[in-house]
Formats: sequence, structure tokens, C-alpha cells
Amino acid sequence: MNYESVNSICGIWGTLALGLFSVGPHVFPWSVKNLSPAKGLFLGGGLDQIIAQLMGIVSVGIFTIIFSLIAWFVIALTIDLRVSEEEEIEGLDLSEHGMSAYDITPEE
Repeated sequence: MNYESVNSICGIWGTLALGLFSVGPHVFPWSVKNLSPAKGLFLGGGLDQIIAQLMGIVSVGIFTIIFSLIAWFVIALTIDLRVSEEEEIEGLDLSEHGMSAYDITPEE
């Protein structure tokens, strides 16, 4: 599984769905303030809520890209991000785990 299909796309859809389908403010018995979102676009709420949700998606995306790049550069400065050419040719199964995953040696 990869990140895009599991977390990113589903998270974006969940965030957008709130801006599209929110039924509007509710007064919760445990809350003094009304903290719920406004009505969604499909329920007569206009574009305000969907714009707020889109701004949230963009801001989280920018945050993720910036801190991922920072982490990548720190890792690149401290350790090498690639294996050596010899290990690449030999195969990482053998160099990392000490055994070959596939026995593809020709028979003699």
C-alpha cells in the first residue's frame, strides 16, 4: 500500500465532504459555544465552508511538503540515501539480509 491512496486521497475526501455535506451548526449539551461547522455547499451553505476546507487541505499539504523536505535533507546530510553500486548489483536481499530471495543461478 502506498501513502497516496490510503491516507492522502481519503483524508482530502473526508475534509471536502464536510464542506459539501455539513448539516450546519448544532448546540451540543456539553459545549457552551457552538463549535460545529456551517452548512455545507449542497445544503445551502454557500462557498464559505468549502473554501475553509480547501484552505485546510492546502495548508496541511504545504506543511507536509516543507517538513518532509527538511527531514530528507537532514537524512541526506547524515547518512547516504543510496546503497553502494556493488550492493545494488549484488542485490539488497544478499547485502542487507545475508540471503538471496530468488535463486536464479543457471544450472551447470
